[in-house]
Amino acid sequence: MSTIEFYNQHSQAFFDSTVNADVSELYQTFVSQLPVNARVLDAGCGSGRDSKAFIDMGYRVMAIDASAELAKTASEYIGQTVAVCTFDDIDLSHKFDGIWACASLLHVEANALPKTFAKLASTLVPNGVFYCSFKYGVQERTHNGRFFADADESLLEQWIQGSGLTCKHTWVTTDVRPDRANEKWLNAILIKTSK
Repeated sequence: MSTIEFYNQHSQAFFDSTVNADVSELYQTFVSQLPVNARVLDAGCGSGRDSKAFIDMGYRVMAIDASAELAKTASEYIGQTVAVCTFDDIDLSHKFDGIWACASLLHVEANALPKTFAKLASTLVPNGVFYCSFKYGVQERTHNGRFFADADESLLEQWIQGSGLTCKHTWVTTDVRPDRANEKWLNAILIKTSK
């Protein structure tokens, strides 16, 4: 089973387990860098939790997810269409002030991540802000039917080389879901510094 099939089959359970997770602390570092009325891409929006938060803050949000079932559920939740789209299929004519990729790029194989970062970065305006998060570690693995590429600070630096992004700030957090307190996450704020 592929990761996308996993989300298609378990979309309601995933929605239920993530939609109310309080990650508002993560938003602050990201939104503090955005202009008023910013255009934000929620890349791999999952339940739509973060898209809804950004819409409620007054940002113009485009949400995408590779899982058609999750996109359908998230569309209903946020009150606007979530495009069914992989990172590779992103329409490069769109331009964003910020990209939010919370726990989504971790489903891309490590050897493909440099290309994925570069592609997404090409949709950012100069000095645009890019948030991403990965489970903290250095391995690639399949767990419960889903593929994961874990990351630490040096792996992330390797993946963004040549993408036009620079790492401004990284920090490690604990998973906010009650049954996941032992899981650590690498969070990063990247800035688009060149074309």
